[in-house]
Amino acid sequence: MFSCLLILGCAGPKKLADAGNADKGWTKLFNGTDINDWFVKINHHLVCENYGNTFRVEDGMIRVSYDQYGDFNDQFGHLYYKTPFSNYHLRFEYRFVGKQQKGAPDYTLLNSGVMFHSQDPRTMLKDQDWPISIEMQLLGGLGDGKPRPTGNMCSPGTDVVYKGKVSPDHCINSTSKTYDGDQWVKGELIVQGNKLITHIINGDTVLQYSKPTIGGGVAHGYDPKYKQDGKLLSSGFIALQSEGQPVDFRNIEIKQLPDTDR
Repeated sequence: MFSCLLILGCAGPKKLADAGNADKGWTKLFNGTDINDWFVKINHHLVCENYGNTFRVEDGMIRVSYDQYGDFNDQFGHLYYKTPFSNYHLRFEYRFVGKQQKGAPDYTLLNSGVMFHSQDPRTMLKDQDWPISIEMQLLGGLGDGKPRPTGNMCSPGTDVVYKGKVSPDHCINSTSKTYDGDQWVKGELIVQGNKLITHIINGDTVLQYSKPTIGGGVAHGYDPKYKQDGKLLSSGFIALQSEGQPVDFRNIEIKQLPDTDR
């Protein structure tokens, strides 16, 4: 059963212990049984309201489902791990399943993502669509033979430096292959605070950029005091995305990396 813990508001990035080897060991963020270490924020709903049982655990997976929805009604949602991180290596697997929910925007077809360096969802207003964050965008192939890379970067309420300059684009395509159907795909993020960020898909480095910064547009309905344009993002919350397409996640693990600012 989903629960919203009151202890989620740690002030700084989380340091996880892993059998006495915090620097080298991997730690599971998802235990395969429940999402008690995670909490939900869905557009048009208050934090911790898991509307329609959107995020659930079945067969050792976190499933994003809409079988209790009517029209989608821009109810974009995110499932956040309970504490923020700064320097880390994240790995996970995902697959797209089922049909896009009625009323979801066309661009959300076979589309999900992992948000990171995200604002605390308890600072989000009820009708805020996207957290101020960086997104590792996950896309599935449309089965039409056309390339549709995954592991892209999108920037709701943020900017990044790409190829030496601030990117004018909300999303930057990676160099990944296209993955059709419901196959499992392995994604990895290597995040070095506000310095270098690396996206990896099935073992291949597909995108790199740097200097994530609050700015840009796309996010709407936020409290202005949390959108401090020009502020570098060196840490934040990790979240799994729900934007109208059923998707499964599993094997979500993290490894702490040394703080390069020290």
